[in-house]
Amino acid sequence: MLAVLAPGQGAQKPGFLEPWLGLPGADARLRWWSSLSGVDLTHLGTAADADEIKDTAKTQPLLVAATLLAAEQLPMDDVAVVAGHSVGELGAAALAGALTPDAAVTLAGVRGREMAAACAVEPTGMAAVLGGAEPDVLAAIEAHGLYPANRNGAGQIVAAGAQDALDKFAAAPPAKARVIALKVAGAFHTPYMAPAEAALAAAAAGISPANPAKILLSNLDGTAVDHGPTLLTRLVRQVTAPVRWDLCMQTLADLGVTAVIELPPAGTLAGLIKRTLKGVEIVTVNTPDDLAKARDLAVRHGAHPTHEPHPGFRVVVAGTGGTFVPAADLAEGDEVADGQIIGTINTRQGAVEVSAHGAGVLAEWLAHDDDPVTPGQPLARIGEHS
Repeated sequence: MLAVLAPGQGAQKPGFLEPWLGLPGADARLRWWSSLSGVDLTHLGTAADADEIKDTAKTQPLLVAATLLAAEQLPMDDVAVVAGHSVGELGAAALAGALTPDAAVTLAGVRGREMAAACAVEPTGMAAVLGGAEPDVLAAIEAHGLYPANRNGAGQIVAAGAQDALDKFAAAPPAKARVIALKVAGAFHTPYMAPAEAALAAAAAGISPANPAKILLSNLDGTAVDHGPTLLTRLVRQVTAPVRWDLCMQTLADLGVTAVIELPPAGTLAGLIKRTLKGVEIVTVNTPDDLAKARDLAVRHGAHPTHEPHPGFRVVVAGTGGTFVPAADLAEGDEVADGQIIGTINTRQGAVEVSAHGAGVLAEWLAHDDDPVTPGQPLARIGEHS
């Protein structure tokens, strides 16, 4: 099973888009996306220095544009799972078919501008905490009035909050841990970003998302989201909510992902995957020269399309862990209505209903009676009406 990952802020490098401008239509597309996002993406991706592309208002749409530009060169039909880190979620949502590329770039422009503005209200920041026991690190972060903004797995947690509290935290780090200040504008993914969340919500209200056509993982809790409006709500909420990349990686493992392609500027997420998910084959795509390796990976690990006519499918996934019980009166080949309950997941807290987002035909059960399931696990395929 193949997953494609979109990196987030901090992965950018000066000139990283330069090699992509030689592709047919790339320059024109970047000019259009520049109009939508309000920044000169061509300049930022080719001529801007490190300080200029560190500006949150400029970096976020630049990263989303890079994701979309590179993905156009890949056989995305072979890809089963997509996920993005922080602002990378907007690019991932477009790759999954839930947002149009234009909508993803537009929202990234709003998100970047408004988060930059929120950072200017008062001195805040972020610091990476490397090592230490996770419970001790989280307790120390809370004790200093800070927030665990990113939990990236592989022994890496990012603390965020008021700058004076971060300074005190760095002066007295948790046992066996190092605290490294990050060169960022402010405390992303914390309540300090509430004004940005409100502004992004207002912009998102004018967008009509589709249901994802691929398994799309959410930073909020690592679960797969198969409902467009729910996804959009989560994308907005993520501005102030912690990034749980550790849970996204756990879901990749639970789904049985065997290979990963990281889109440009690649390397950060690939490093976390390499340290956490042993045995997964990884290709990092930074220039068009890397596309041949990525396409080969897709051939060997992807879902191979055929030339026979076939309907499109939606995959219904588990939103929580527990034991799956299919609806007793529903069999493969039956018609399914939009919103129909197709089963339940029994958890320790009670039964959680599983509903279909979209009408169609139940093509195949992917989980059966009393099967244990994990968050994000596919439960059924529903064929779309032609």
